[in-house]
Amino acid sequence: MDFPFPIRKIIHVDMDAFYASVEQHDNPNLKGRPIAVGGEHRGVVSAASYEARKFGVRSAMPSKTAKEKCPHLIFVPPRFSRYKEISKKIREIFFEYTDLVEPLSLDEAYLDVTENKKGIESANQIAKEIRQKILEQTGLTASAGISINKFLAKVASDINKPNGQKTIHPDKIENFLEELPVEKFYGVGKVTANKMFSLGIFKGKDLKKKSLEELIKLFGKSGGYYYNVVRGIHTSEVKPHRIQKSVAVERTFFEDLFDEQQINEKLESLSHELHQRLQRNNILGRTLTLKIKYKDFSLFTRSITKEEYFSSSEQYYNMGKKLWELRPYDKPVRLLGLSLSHLNTEEKKQISVQLKIPFREFED
Repeated sequence: MDFPFPIRKIIHVDMDAFYASVEQHDNPNLKGRPIAVGGEHRGVVSAASYEARKFGVRSAMPSKTAKEKCPHLIFVPPRFSRYKEISKKIREIFFEYTDLVEPLSLDEAYLDVTENKKGIESANQIAKEIRQKILEQTGLTASAGISINKFLAKVASDINKPNGQKTIHPDKIENFLEELPVEKFYGVGKVTANKMFSLGIFKGKDLKKKSLEELIKLFGKSGGYYYNVVRGIHTSEVKPHRIQKSVAVERTFFEDLFDEQQINEKLESLSHELHQRLQRNNILGRTLTLKIKYKDFSLFTRSITKEEYFSSSEQYYNMGKKLWELRPYDKPVRLLGLSLSHLNTEEKKQISVQLKIPFREFED
């Protein structure tokens, strides 16, 4: 398979149920028990242990729903300072191998190890060493995906979770993507997957049969992304110093919403989730934006900027409701989103590197 872009060795490292695993590690009484990190009576689940996931508990789920699914669920308040402390240790391990590290959150990152500090040719070996060091130094497990670009590495890291890794060799990419269920493609959510199913698209090979024009007509701008990634094309480089311009949360609904109470409940849930994401990374912002996508796919956004920073989920929720009242239409809602911009984070220069490597340097 020929690729119209430079070939790299990319590793995606993803900690296994990070917040929940930290709590179970620090408190032996929680080991083997279903736990959720978050508030029990209000808010959303920040993380769920694998024991809780067996009952259908997931991150971003309202705490009330999580408790209904798993009545004996144990809620543990988040300790973000502790998570950051461990995350720092993990990143120090990454930097032993490469400076090309792009953190996505406290618990996952991309690494470009095409050229690395230890001169190890096998990206697969580097991933094994990193995972072993993380286990030895933190007591926690990590999963990893290895391939030629970030998209493939991200997909691969989910295949042998938890505590495993997967390499997608360049020679096997085409067959791998053709047989991959569409719901496993990074960037395809449940609602989009269901739409694809209704169109007879179940695997990559089905998606590949659609032309670029068809996919854009069916899925809008995302159609172009699906057209490329099913062909293994993803040219985004590992960016060690990403400039974060906004933080956003959004939900696409299985059934379009119209009821005012349902809208308020969703806005409250989104407000809690947005606050938690910001709190984890000590981020504040001054501009709140509400995003509404209607049943007919028309889009409405409205923003408000304050002189002082927003600082609580209640502020996001109350201001979100005011922005909701400014909507031009009373039509069924397909998607709701809240985002915060004009952040207090410092801008850093982005570093990008292009390197070519021969296929033989990948190992299964």
